[in-house]
Amino acid sequence: MRFAQSISRLPRPYSTDIAAEVSDLAPYATGDVKRLLEGAIGSSPYLYSLLGKEAAWLEGALEDPGAALSDMRSVLRETGAKELPVALRQAKRRVALLTALADLGGVWPLGEVTGSLTEFADLCTDVALKACVGQEIARGKLPGASEVDIATAGGLVCLAMGKMGAGELNYSSDIDLICLFDESRYDREDYLDARSSLIRATRRAMAMLSDLTGEGYVFRTDLRLRPDPSVTPVCLSMEAAERYYESLGRTWERAAYIKARPAAGDLTAGDAFLRTLRPFVWRKHLDFAAIQDAHDMRLKIREHKGFGSHWQPEGHNIKLGRGGIREIEFFTQTRQLIAGGRDADLRMRETMPALAALASKDWIPSEVCAKLTDHYRAHRNLEHRIQMVHDAQTHDLPRTEEGLARVACLLGVSVDEMRDDIRARVEEVHALTEGFFAPDAVVPETEPATEVVFDQAIIDRWPTYAALRSERALAIFERLKPDLLARLQRAAKPEEALVALDGFLAGLPAGVQLFSLFESNPQILDLLSDIVSTAPALARYISRNSSVFDAVIGGAFFADWPGQAALRQGLSEALGIEPDYERKLDLARRWAKEWHFRIGVHHLRGLITAEAAGGQYSDLAEAVVAAIWPEVASKFAEKHGPMPGRGAMVLGMGSLGAGRLNSTSDLDLIAIYDADGVDYSEGRKPLAARAYYARLTQALVTALTAPMAEGKLYEVDMRLRPSGTQGPVATSWQSFTSYQQEQAWTWEHLALTRARPIAGTKSLIADVEGFRAELLARPSDPPKIKTDVQEMRDRIASAKSPDGPLDAKIGAGRMQDIELLSQAAALVGGSAKRSVTEGFQSGVAIGWLDAASCTDLEEAYRLCWRIQVASKLLSENPLDPETIGAGGQSFLARETEMSDMAALQSALRDKTERAAAIISGVLSS
Repeated sequence: MRFAQSISRLPRPYSTDIAAEVSDLAPYATGDVKRLLEGAIGSSPYLYSLLGKEAAWLEGALEDPGAALSDMRSVLRETGAKELPVALRQAKRRVALLTALADLGGVWPLGEVTGSLTEFADLCTDVALKACVGQEIARGKLPGASEVDIATAGGLVCLAMGKMGAGELNYSSDIDLICLFDESRYDREDYLDARSSLIRATRRAMAMLSDLTGEGYVFRTDLRLRPDPSVTPVCLSMEAAERYYESLGRTWERAAYIKARPAAGDLTAGDAFLRTLRPFVWRKHLDFAAIQDAHDMRLKIREHKGFGSHWQPEGHNIKLGRGGIREIEFFTQTRQLIAGGRDADLRMRETMPALAALASKDWIPSEVCAKLTDHYRAHRNLEHRIQMVHDAQTHDLPRTEEGLARVACLLGVSVDEMRDDIRARVEEVHALTEGFFAPDAVVPETEPATEVVFDQAIIDRWPTYAALRSERALAIFERLKPDLLARLQRAAKPEEALVALDGFLAGLPAGVQLFSLFESNPQILDLLSDIVSTAPALARYISRNSSVFDAVIGGAFFADWPGQAALRQGLSEALGIEPDYERKLDLARRWAKEWHFRIGVHHLRGLITAEAAGGQYSDLAEAVVAAIWPEVASKFAEKHGPMPGRGAMVLGMGSLGAGRLNSTSDLDLIAIYDADGVDYSEGRKPLAARAYYARLTQALVTALTAPMAEGKLYEVDMRLRPSGTQGPVATSWQSFTSYQQEQAWTWEHLALTRARPIAGTKSLIADVEGFRAELLARPSDPPKIKTDVQEMRDRIASAKSPDGPLDAKIGAGRMQDIELLSQAAALVGGSAKRSVTEGFQSGVAIGWLDAASCTDLEEAYRLCWRIQVASKLLSENPLDPETIGAGGQSFLARETEMSDMAALQSALRDKTERAAAIISGVLSS
């Protein structure tokens, strides 16, 4: 027999007298099959009773268990409603007997055992539900329904919850169900009649499964996981359930829905309902507040059930007790709730695969995953054997010596071996999980050398801030405060750090989630103290966008920069998964903020230079525009049709084109399209080509700049397009080329030296870039260009003077001035290269610069750039050495490789004066 060949372990009989009856009950059994049956019935009165009733069926089932179960399922689906209650109970006996033997004999692994039980529960629920709905339809009680609607149970679905939802039913498990119906299938005036009919069908179906008759029962059913079960009927409309979860849903209900699965009835409607519930279950930000909720649930269960804090064998509950099954499940589900909103790979129903997924994403150590998986498997095997003895829905180890001996015999071990094994396992599970739910108080790594007395008036006003007004937020923060203040004590200027922390707290709109994240991840407090001690502007940024801390925990925050192509691909894939356009835009905002924050932190901590930061900010902006553009175009095409002609492209200008942005840079963009002779779009609402592309461009600008729930992406400046603000917002390819060749001013050709395609139709991108290179390569008028650039310098100088001694952008010999010379040299030299340094090289090639002057200009520009990028992290206002604090001064000195502020100001003055003299000399020659 196939079954016999797969037996890998054997139980021992507790009663040898009963075991001896195998020869009479199953005379066909020999060898290991006989020994398996002897151990099973000799230790389990329940299995003894099952064998007495189903021994004849078992003989054939052992030849091919899969075929036997398949045949049984087919018979049940063809059974009429009147015969179904008896047929279901007979099938339950057979499944229970065959599954127990496959489990005890090691023929099936745990997953196949629980999967087989779950598959049978699904089938029983489905046939019972459809039979009862069919009776309602036959009686004419379900409005508008016919026999055809029986296949979908009239829109009624049973969501399997808990272990049934996860495919992990235990041997004598209740089945937890939530019964819902799709109200959209019924006319408004028929709603109440349909609701009443489906409630009746649900009650009858549950009774068919759970009533105890002379044939036994099928499954005990529990419908109490539905919304507000004390006042709601056993079957609710999906619309009512959705409203409940959106307004009143609690963390335990979110955790329950991790395992939810349509199991019976209208599976398609059930899947659609679960999709609508995803935002409720899976929060878009890391949800560390769920840890406290889960811990509170654990404590309530322990208090309600009267479980002690220490393990003892007799009566220990292997499910809910210390170190039990529920501890592992809570540990797993809570981690899933924390991170599953950001990572769909963690949204698994099954416990052991979910542990493996968490380990693969570094949410738990691999050794913890291995240990908890092993213990979970052992706990579930023990649970099954406890329940096999009498088919009791219990998880308690027996309190009598006989009871313990029966369970030990089913495990094939001695009572002492079983006690020792269980004790070791529950203690290790407790040790591995308890610290996650109830960590010890965080103690600062080192004590400050001298204690600073902080301004108590600042600390006393914290409870009045919005983020600390709820009792829960305040309680968490009070636990954090001693450690946070201790960290600030170690800042270069603790009083300044306290003021910056105060500004951070004042700007927070809410606190529970963020403070929970801090409490669970003390290393983030180090990062926060670094930021408030050094960069108040960055601290204010994160107070308005505190979700960016998620990135520190949820990904490879300190890994190497992935590059623009990988960023674009990552965002595009994320946007592709989200079906709703508005949510796509919010997702892009969250995604961009996290990467933006990452660049700032890496720069602040010296992991990257100012030059690298400039390139990374540019990579990020290009990736955002490139990924957003096709989404905007697709949404626009839904109404007005695809782009007429060849399509359009987006040209990055200014700092974006040059690939050097700072943390607050706007994006200079130009949109160019080629209708290629097509006059109108083809869509529900056709538009003339010019209007189409103008409105499409405006839609892109709106997608980037509109303030949404997650803020905005970037400010956009399109004034560099032909004719500036007087011209159309999108420029045709023909107009662009003719304008640049015939009408453009010198400053517009200067701007082209830094232009770079970043999104759009590939063929048009190639044409624009080819035209740019060809245009710049044409002979120019050097004297006119020099005159025009000098006039531009004069206008800038008269319109705006430097904003303090550390203004790195405006002023003679500073960034803007140096960039003008570089662009002019590139234009005269016919170079299509975009960087400032490459412009200087053109200057050398055309005789404007020599090697020494080129070096002086590069040094001045490098210093200015480092000051500029650092200043945007340090302050939202003009950089003032007297107000940026000791931390800011230290950061600025490190970035510029200067000893102090005096040395920095002196170096800036000297280098920019030399640069200004070189520029003036070139332009006047």
